[in-house]
Amino acid sequence: MDVDNREERLRSRLEKIKELEDEITRRENIVKEKDRVKKQVLLRLSPALWAEIAQWAEDEYRSINSQIEFILNDAVKSRKNRS
Repeated sequence: MDVDNREERLRSRLEKIKELEDEITRRENIVKEKDRVKKQVLLRLSPALWAEIAQWAEDEYRSINSQIEFILNDAVKSRKNRS
């Protein structure tokens, strides 16, 4: 009986370890997916520039973040076309 109890406790522990490993794998995959999707940057802007971009974004029905990304994409495309 004692051996059976130990075996059952070991099985239970192994199941918990497996669940934890699965959870870690799931979280790692979430982090990897986020890393693939977009990179984050901290950007400091003057209040005047912020206001201009905010107004521009509003005029084009975009978020400020999307507007900044649009501006940067446009600048990169223009630079590539000049080369």
